[in-house]
Amino acid sequence: MGAPSRRPTEIASDLDAAGVPVHRGWAPVGSHHRWMEPFVLVMLAGGAVHGYAIVAELAQLGITNGSVDVGQVYRTLRDLEEAGQVRSLWKTGIGPARRDYELTASGFRALDDWAAVMKERKRLIGEFDAGYLDWVVERPAPGVAAPAAPVADAPEPGDAPGEDAPT
Repeated sequence: MGAPSRRPTEIASDLDAAGVPVHRGWAPVGSHHRWMEPFVLVMLAGGAVHGYAIVAELAQLGITNGSVDVGQVYRTLRDLEEAGQVRSLWKTGIGPARRDYELTASGFRALDDWAAVMKERKRLIGEFDAGYLDWVVERPAPGVAAPAAPVADAPEPGDAPGEDAPT
């Protein structure tokens, strides 16, 4: 029996024999703002959260090169809701009403897929980093000539033909 078949909306590229999502390579997975999606999904995995709490946590992680684009967070939440991976509920009580978001079963499957994609990207980044560090160690410092190629062993004094060994 082969690996389970893929669902057409999934992110990971394959499933292993146990049905766990796996991914190989750095294939793009959608629009440019989709990089935020796995972070939002993992934040919602612990339970219902309102949008501004997600914004605050994203800011704390430092995943942007400045302030978090609040509109992008809410667009991501809306896209996830339209895809059936998130549902939202209005909460009322003390203070103004707020919309809390939570994962659906489909959202948890998408999170599993994203975990496979991120694991593969971590592997690829590790490969890049190792190659880069090898290059850094081997390259000469700026302004320093590269080391000369090794020279064949020269005879030691006294080993040359016609020389007497020291007594």
